[in-house]
Amino acid sequence: MKAIGIILAAGNNKLMRELSYKRAVAAMPVAGSYRSIDFALSNMSNSKIQKVAVITQYNARSLNEHLSSSKWWDFGRKQGGLYVFTPTITAESSYWYRGTADSLYQNLHFLKSSHEPYVVIASGDGVYKLDFNKVLEYHIEKKADITVVVKDMADRSEINRFGVVTMNSDNRITDIDEKPLETNLSMVSTGIYVIRRRLLIELIEKAAEEDRHDFVRDILVRYKNVKRIYGYELDTYWRNISSVESYYKTNMDFLKRETRDYFFKQYPDIYSKVDDLPPAKYNYGANARNSLISSGCIINGTIENSVLFKKIYVGNNSVIKNSIILSNAYIGDNSYIENCIVESGSTIKANSRYVGDGSTKIVIEDSPVY
Repeated sequence: MKAIGIILAAGNNKLMRELSYKRAVAAMPVAGSYRSIDFALSNMSNSKIQKVAVITQYNARSLNEHLSSSKWWDFGRKQGGLYVFTPTITAESSYWYRGTADSLYQNLHFLKSSHEPYVVIASGDGVYKLDFNKVLEYHIEKKADITVVVKDMADRSEINRFGVVTMNSDNRITDIDEKPLETNLSMVSTGIYVIRRRLLIELIEKAAEEDRHDFVRDILVRYKNVKRIYGYELDTYWRNISSVESYYKTNMDFLKRETRDYFFKQYPDIYSKVDDLPPAKYNYGANARNSLISSGCIINGTIENSVLFKKIYVGNNSVIKNSIILSNAYIGDNSYIENCIVESGSTIKANSRYVGDGSTKIVIEDSPVY
């Protein structure tokens, strides 16, 4: 594909509450064995984009470890590669990334040293499948300056987290309302863009000259009447996980057979870093129904409608319902957990009870095992 890829994974989101204390949003575990960023990386790999940069900043340790090798996504065998850019102090700049446009400006050398004519920009917190070749073909066909991938949101409960777009009959974007308090519209930007590389360099340099740092507000919104900006509508599954409720709903979606089949049984595949772990072990008395249970788990209790990540121990007579348990957690005997997200590395003491009433409860426990 005649494009390079850039994945924006530097930001933090307070809507993730305690879940973002340990990791970047793009490193959040999804569907048992994956990280959020795996979906953007896999889509780029499957679209034959060979050169991809991931821009990281906030709580990047976990994400950087995950990206330590490009082989899982098949980047850079002879050409291209996977690049990870964090803020660095230079003669010109000693700032952290001050926004999405600034993160691109501080890594402008990546754009200038590349030769591909187009750039695909994606965020690291989306769960979806997309052939970027089709978006590029649409971009060229429309003679667009910028193409934005958009999605019609059936669930409008969190629509104020997104940029809401208005399009004319030709799908040209006529207005962008970034994170509105109220709107009757349902078409939102997914944070995926296609743009010609030279134009991107020009727009980023101009924004930096004017001390503007945000890609959406200072480029898309500002140039909407000057540049030809078109919307490419995505009609398949897409979710953004950057709030606790959407993160919970996304993982619960993977308990539905049609969602699992779409992502894991239909070509193209989603790839991730592989840990060499034994399969989950179910001891006498264990009972699991409609759940995703990952490698390295030891189950002695009852699991219903839940997602368990890697290396989790569930004690005797414990019950887990409608919950997400992140990696390396220990659930003591006779515990009851419902409508919760248990943070990785937590130790839940025996005879504990945690129930999320009305909203998803986040459980973080580092108590010793008794």
